[in-house]
Amino acid sequence: MRKTLFALLLVFGFASMAHAAMRTETIDYSVDGKAMQGVLVWDDAVKTPRPGVLMIPDWTGINPANIDFAKRIAGHDYVIFMGDMYGKHVRPRNSTEAQAAMKPLMADRPMLRKRVVAAFDHLKALAAKHAAPIDSAKLAAIGFCFGGTSVLDLARTGTDVAAVVSFHGGLSTDDPALAKHIKARVLAMNGGDDRGTMPDAPAFMKDMQQDPAPWQFVVFGGAVHCFAEPWAHSPPGCVYDPPVAKRAFALMHAWLDEAFKG
Repeated sequence: MRKTLFALLLVFGFASMAHAAMRTETIDYSVDGKAMQGVLVWDDAVKTPRPGVLMIPDWTGINPANIDFAKRIAGHDYVIFMGDMYGKHVRPRNSTEAQAAMKPLMADRPMLRKRVVAAFDHLKALAAKHAAPIDSAKLAAIGFCFGGTSVLDLARTGTDVAAVVSFHGGLSTDDPALAKHIKARVLAMNGGDDRGTMPDAPAFMKDMQQDPAPWQFVVFGGAVHCFAEPWAHSPPGCVYDPPVAKRAFALMHAWLDEAFKG
């Protein structure tokens, strides 16, 4: 167990986490009258403002594992707001419930976009009222699996977000023309053997050629779905890949740094 924890700390680049004072705070907001509840995550030991990052988790939504994941990613570098895509009272307990929660949003992409935009807008509001040490001039979004799909759709709305990073997210869209509205720097990373997302890769790249902002599509050979999530072990299709995860998070940090400097 200790070896596993040490390996994870190295992957996320903050082996001194023992000195951190990670805080979480539940944040209530609403979308079209529907009650939502996100989670704000930051290291309270660091007082200087940091970039604010909207994080949309995988299809299991907001739960202890994903909150812990957000803490590891935030570290000393970011303040993370985990957005709620399902509603305050929808917390899937297994894959069947997760699929049931996600399916209506995948069938109604305008609603998905409305919810992810609302989550990003709430991150901006939290920055404006100094709810945590967020640098309001440096805001980005990241997502995993379904969350990757969601943040790509955030970019497609033309929202003024500095950068978007998708880890093994779905690449399809209901409206290819939306890509021409993108303002964010988009980084999408997928496994070469991901049978769920890679069939859409050619259309995704064609769509993204309309994107006026910098974008990059990275394919990790041999990796499958879920490669960045430490708890994922559902072979053959959903498996954590530590070396690939390490490279992917390094690319994320570099992408966000470049976007914030720009």
